[in-house]
Amino acid sequence: MSVASVVAQLFGGTPPFSVEAFDGSVVTPPANSPAGEITLKILTPDALVRVLRRPGELGLVRAFVAGDIDLDGDLDALFDLEVPPLGQLFTPTNAGELLRLIGAKALRPLAPPRVEARQRGALHSRRRDRDAISHHYDVSNRFYEMVLGPSMTYSCAVFADPDDSLEVAQRRKVDLICRKLDLRPGMRLLDVGCGWGAMAIHAATHYGVSVVGVTLSTAQQAYATARARELGVGQLCEFRLQDFRDVRDGPFDAISSIGMSEHVGRRSLAPYAQQMFDLLAPGGRFLNHAIGRPISMKDDPRPTRLSEAWRQTQVAWGLRGPSRVRSEFIERYVFPDGELHDVGVMVSLFQAHGLEVRHLESLREHYALTLRHWVENLMKRFDEAAEEVGVERARVWRLYMAGSAVNFERHHLEIHQILTVKPVRGSAAVPLRPHFEPEF
Repeated sequence: MSVASVVAQLFGGTPPFSVEAFDGSVVTPPANSPAGEITLKILTPDALVRVLRRPGELGLVRAFVAGDIDLDGDLDALFDLEVPPLGQLFTPTNAGELLRLIGAKALRPLAPPRVEARQRGALHSRRRDRDAISHHYDVSNRFYEMVLGPSMTYSCAVFADPDDSLEVAQRRKVDLICRKLDLRPGMRLLDVGCGWGAMAIHAATHYGVSVVGVTLSTAQQAYATARARELGVGQLCEFRLQDFRDVRDGPFDAISSIGMSEHVGRRSLAPYAQQMFDLLAPGGRFLNHAIGRPISMKDDPRPTRLSEAWRQTQVAWGLRGPSRVRSEFIERYVFPDGELHDVGVMVSLFQAHGLEVRHLESLREHYALTLRHWVENLMKRFDEAAEEVGVERARVWRLYMAGSAVNFERHHLEIHQILTVKPVRGSAAVPLRPHFEPEF
């Protein structure tokens, strides 16, 4: 039995993609296979060891990240495959042959790739959240420049046309948020999870507001501070290394939270909403821009109470769409402790804490386009990116962004902007028909 034939057995002897293995064996797919352009390369016996010891997603991911397996071709077709249970590899018929192929290595455990997160402490404690953010963001500002482009904006762009450049679309996104918040000179803006400062710097430059940006990433805080000074708005922008739960110097006239609440976690969502309400001035606006996971009756046909909705939103960035089971790939390699929440739950939560929801917008297709740009940027400079942050992390990003693009395109993931206001009795804080179209 050859290594390639072992993989072929999973698919009844004819896999939908090509297989090339370290022992020289090759298996080709049938003609017109939808994944026929993909080649799975099994480069070392360690690939089989990892799958043998951890059958399922984690074993495969570890083998890919470690470089024990590789994938050639367009990965989109990969996410359409229905892969049979890996346990089928280990039948009494072929177990002995597998051990022969692997050798004595099968008896010893392999260390996971170095970039695998190892979270410790209470879930969503301040220290653990800081470690989770550092795992993803404190890797290299130069690496993020390669992937995100000059805007250094790590969230969904807004395209007027699919042919827009990523830079123009990202500028349009932050300006759209500024307009939704009705920013004006002299206002105070809190930017929660400020990233590398794009929103804060745009608001200070074009709307004359004073901005406090908070982040848990030391790399982001240093970059944003330097960038604001370079662009001449350092006096209007203060970037803090601070947990949103520790901000005490409200009130603010407006608050933006762009791609941050995904890190908050279900247990902290109520305190998060309450903190936004408490920090906002009466009549002030709060905009939450976040990825979510759709809930359908296919998830659970029973009537959905709020508690049941919470249970259903326990996250999901699996490579084949929504699932109540956390993706071990995303959890261990991309966003440790990240949680996605259904937009309906978020709307109910904000209103339950006194914030009136005035506008909701879905940008799902825009995020798919954004991710396609990021994937293209990475692949154009993959060798350079791998040299900067290590090939393991570069491989993680290739898989994570390609899979995310597919999931947005197929409505397994969503992205919404929710605009809320802290009501003022007897006055209308938001026009009845607000004009949000940006200039860019």
